[in-house]
Amino acid sequence: MKFMLSYLKKYRGLVAACMTLKLGGTLLELLIPYVLEYMIDEVAPTQSLRSVIFWGIIMVFLAILVRIVNVGANRLSVKGARNAACDIRRDLFWHSLNLSGSQVDRFGLPSLTSRMTSDSYNVQNFLQSGQSLGVRAPIMLVGGIAVTMTMDVGLASILCVMAPILLVVVIGVSLKGIPLYDRVQESLDEIVRIMREDITGIRVIKALSKEDYERRRYDRVNETLTRRDRKAGVVMALPGPLMTLALNLGLTLVVVVGAVRVNRGVTRPGVILAFLTYFNLILMGVMSLNRLFMMMSKATASAGRIAAVIRQPEGLEPVPESLAAHTEQDACVVFDRVSFRYGEQTEVHEGMQMSLSNISFSIKKGGSLGIIGATGCGKTTIVNLLMRFYDATDGHIFVDGQDIRTYEKDCLRRKFGVVFQNDVIFAESLAQNIDFGRGVSEEEIRTAAANARAQDFIEAYEDSYQHSAAIHGANLSGGQRQRVLVARALAAHPEILILDDASSALDYRTDAALRKTIREEYQDTTTIVVAQRISSIMSLDDIIMLDEGEILGHGSHEELLASCPQYREIYRTQMGEGA
Repeated sequence: MKFMLSYLKKYRGLVAACMTLKLGGTLLELLIPYVLEYMIDEVAPTQSLRSVIFWGIIMVFLAILVRIVNVGANRLSVKGARNAACDIRRDLFWHSLNLSGSQVDRFGLPSLTSRMTSDSYNVQNFLQSGQSLGVRAPIMLVGGIAVTMTMDVGLASILCVMAPILLVVVIGVSLKGIPLYDRVQESLDEIVRIMREDITGIRVIKALSKEDYERRRYDRVNETLTRRDRKAGVVMALPGPLMTLALNLGLTLVVVVGAVRVNRGVTRPGVILAFLTYFNLILMGVMSLNRLFMMMSKATASAGRIAAVIRQPEGLEPVPESLAAHTEQDACVVFDRVSFRYGEQTEVHEGMQMSLSNISFSIKKGGSLGIIGATGCGKTTIVNLLMRFYDATDGHIFVDGQDIRTYEKDCLRRKFGVVFQNDVIFAESLAQNIDFGRGVSEEEIRTAAANARAQDFIEAYEDSYQHSAAIHGANLSGGQRQRVLVARALAAHPEILILDDASSALDYRTDAALRKTIREEYQDTTTIVVAQRISSIMSLDDIIMLDEGEILGHGSHEELLASCPQYREIYRTQMGEGA
């Protein structure tokens, strides 16, 4: 609750105006039955038609005024909640972008997606309703009882006994509902995960005729969500029937006791009619409180999930120079006995399974390094550590002679142009995909596209560089996507170029031409190529042969052929026995 209210503070003027209008509208609404009682018991006996019409006009005027005030209050509540929710989503989005690799792994992409969508909607819905129902419902409840006390203390005592009991039931059930809605949101994360996987891999599903299998997998998770949502809904719905039963019993008591009191001359008929109206208003107030607490239970669970991301400490903050490591090597990139494992554990223990173990190499300015090895051997992990998506478990990494932990992350990453293994094409024009918001000139975009061997197919489109790519580049071939991604990496003239399996979809001739262009046009750029094909790295200055996170061989292509059996076996397999 504190988290949500902190975002409303910025709009305290709107909230105050909304609550003031709602208070005024509710008080005016409570006045209408009082005027009705006065007309019946005081005005009607005078048999003055003019007086009856006059007080009738007052009632109509009050009803119209109540509507105008409530509509104005509702508009203000919508505006305040919308602005606060917009701020929450903005902060959530920004903090999600700035999570470290380990933090993203811990939360999970499906969970971050559902926090941005359904959780933020639950919070917005509560902030909107809380400003109106949070004022109207208590005033209806307390104000209705207070007004009836001035009319008939005996009848009002019935309400005084029942109201606290109903409030205790509502609050008790609501507190139980919060953890239930936590589990509902966890199930929703699973739904989002499966939908994301199935939509991304829809072609594979269709190609293998696995629609029924995926439907069953989805149904299992969907049934879990339905079961948890049903349980939470049943628990939160319990107060409704109980309150209705209690209030109807109270209404019956008011009618019976009121009839007896009218018959004895203790009270008047107008009071009974006003009591029945107030009873309905009080019933509406209690039901509104129940609805409010139900929304609050959902919103509290959702706000906790959102706050867990927003309040996450900044991942991988720069360390002071006094704590930085130093190197004597005069190289652009240095890995000094680097070890790493994925997960929360940061200390190395004996027998612990490492993703990388004791990795050391250096690349001179303008030099090139190839990394090759079996799937899962740690090639991409080296890239992740170099760009500081994660911190090494042990050892140190240097860029331009400086410990990468001392860099501001934006300053460090601006040095790189990178194509990741599973990189993304956005639903924008090809020019915007290459520029990617960096303010690259049109000439530089065309040059980068030409160097990436993407110019020919881009200019073959009628709208050329303004041709729109579909989401994930679905309207481009695999080779076209990779060439656009390479053009994006080259466009800003990076100091360090990383190509992580960036030519796997290219034919050998295009791949060779691309490598030749990079060598000739980007001689001052330090290049790291992660590849499965030896032909993509054999011309580089140095090559690392990785296996299960360890370096088996390090040297030039010729040196590895002579000294590394595993590298030699891959070469013969790919290039032929006669190579």
